[in-house]
Amino acid sequence: MSRIDQDTVNRILDATDIVDVVSDFVKLKRRGANYIGLCPFHNDRTPSFSVSKAKGLCKCFSCGKGGSAIGFLMELEQLSYVDALKYLAKKYNIEIKEHEMTDAEIEAKTHRESMLAINKFALDQFEHNLIDDPDGQTIGLPYFRERGISDLAIKRFHLGYSLDRRDALLNSAKQQGFNEKYLIETGLCIKNDRGQVYDRFKGRVIYPIFSISGKVVGFGGRTLRSDKSIAKYVNSPESTIYSKSNELYGLYQAKQSIVKKNKCILVEGYMDVISMSQSGIDNVVASSGTALTDGQIRLIHRFTENVTVIYDSDAAGIKASLRGIDMLLAEGMKIKVLLLPQGEDPDSFAQSHTTEEVEQYISDHETDFIRFKTHILLEGVENDPIKRSEVITDIVKSISVIPDNITRTVYIGECSRLLNIDETVLKLEVEKATARQRETYKYNEPQSQRKETPVVQDLTVDSKNAEVKTNTADILLDNCERELLKYAIKYGATTLCDAIDENGDPIPMSVLEYISEELNIDNIDWINPLHKKIFSDALKLFHQSWIADKERHLMKIQEEREEIWNNGVANIKATAANMADIKKQEISLKEKCDQFIIDQMNNFSNDYLDLRLASSPDPAIRQLTVDLVSERHQLSKVHTKYSHIETEQDRLVDLVPKAIASVKDAHLAIMLKRQKELLSKLDTTAVDYTTQLSAILKNIDKYTRLRMDLARDLGERVIVPRR
Repeated sequence: MSRIDQDTVNRILDATDIVDVVSDFVKLKRRGANYIGLCPFHNDRTPSFSVSKAKGLCKCFSCGKGGSAIGFLMELEQLSYVDALKYLAKKYNIEIKEHEMTDAEIEAKTHRESMLAINKFALDQFEHNLIDDPDGQTIGLPYFRERGISDLAIKRFHLGYSLDRRDALLNSAKQQGFNEKYLIETGLCIKNDRGQVYDRFKGRVIYPIFSISGKVVGFGGRTLRSDKSIAKYVNSPESTIYSKSNELYGLYQAKQSIVKKNKCILVEGYMDVISMSQSGIDNVVASSGTALTDGQIRLIHRFTENVTVIYDSDAAGIKASLRGIDMLLAEGMKIKVLLLPQGEDPDSFAQSHTTEEVEQYISDHETDFIRFKTHILLEGVENDPIKRSEVITDIVKSISVIPDNITRTVYIGECSRLLNIDETVLKLEVEKATARQRETYKYNEPQSQRKETPVVQDLTVDSKNAEVKTNTADILLDNCERELLKYAIKYGATTLCDAIDENGDPIPMSVLEYISEELNIDNIDWINPLHKKIFSDALKLFHQSWIADKERHLMKIQEEREEIWNNGVANIKATAANMADIKKQEISLKEKCDQFIIDQMNNFSNDYLDLRLASSPDPAIRQLTVDLVSERHQLSKVHTKYSHIETEQDRLVDLVPKAIASVKDAHLAIMLKRQKELLSKLDTTAVDYTTQLSAILKNIDKYTRLRMDLARDLGERVIVPRR
């Protein structure tokens, strides 16, 4: 087996647009220079997930998760590092260059990857059976034809057929080298009490269930037999890769349409989704016959806050599923409900009407949830005071879960009008219900979601005994290292100043090189192992890849510059009044093109190291990199349009030397502290007491003087910037 070489990794990173990648999973809105959306990693009701297109990084400022596009995919989709790279390479049409993996790397292939691989094999097998196998052509395919499903829809949803043989899939998979263990764990096969293994879905048409990124995580199978003793539907069991409460059927196919239309239509079954999609209503998903869950609602909320729930005319079924509406409301969603005509369900309705008719019916008949719920629950109990009171209580409970105060107030007014009840009374009841829910949440909230008072803990590790340090001096040093490491990561490839070579000529020195040289002069090493590893990786990237990557990027932007120039010259010649005007505009255009090169190369230098370190295979490196380089707030264009605001980068000639001096001072503080500890423990009866005392006092004096010198440096600029 093989892995991807660093040159290919760099090309993937340079081609990747993180906004484009994240938008496949989260609906983003522009805010200033960045984009924001609901965090996909936790139950986020107000947008706290920030995406920086310029830096190629994302981060949630609530739960802290994020990273580069690679880190985002690894965390969200539980992909391996290599699979995340392959995902991006496929997305941006980049050829993968790989080299052989070691035995240890092969061994590191995850359990999850094996299960996904065997599901993909099963998907291909089921699709082949439906289209190419005689049994599929005569049994499975006619079923979909009778249901009015087109070839295009069959292909779009990857519908299939499992042969009506006890071990057809089992034997095929084994012949291809797949482990029987994974066939059982994915639920493709079942092992009975006698140890016999057989296909779960034999003789059924297959509905594959895709994750939001397009991975096959499970299957649904419908029997074609009329035997009542056989379950009509069977589904993949819960597994490492499949949790039915966190998946929605059709979301992978519908997500782009949901974002475009800013609405999600929620139905119940597989065929409802397929038929409506086939009819042109492609922003539709299904809960696959299960009660709506919080996880499924959060999936929808990533892409839109507008949901239309479609019900058929089965009143009993509607009442049983109304709890799902309350859950949608609690998530802050805007809900409308649609009741289909008597005897219709989404599948049959979509099959018997044109796209325009379906869209028009939805537009004309979708109604506010309060009106719908009031109508459904009050039907037949209008003259029964007790039943009516119970209905009102139920509706009040629904309103109470709405998190937005304004929306809740509007619904109270609407409910007051519909039920002919004083608005003040309803408001009081809603407030009581809200208070009760807060108490319930307080006592039932999962321990993992409770906010604890943060505990400050130092991460510095003693290399001798690996014990965590918690004293003030060591915490100070760790914080100083973090600050210095931040500059190394954010601006490491940026030129800081000129150094003088052996011939007395100036040569540019980067931030990273300056930090490395300054630490080496005083023989100072990084105390925190993670800080040391990140700095070492940054140096390795800089020395091994920076020059080649910079030259490649320069060639790319020179081509872009040439295009800007040619288009500009053509425009000038078409619009200029005379030769003098042409010459004047061409001079201005040249300045613009030259500045384009400078700006693009500066941006590339600034983002070079942090993007690559945030895309490291090591999760600890990825997380700390994102933490160090992410900024929650940025100055808006209003503050920067008419005046120059001095940025952190403008002040690097001050900040970097001061950060280095702070690290040195923290080291001296620790050394001084240790000398004082030795002094306090000195044995006055020892024969060499005087000698020891003299040595300790001499060291204390030396370290104190060095700290005084550093204190002066900390207040002054200590290097001359490159002009």
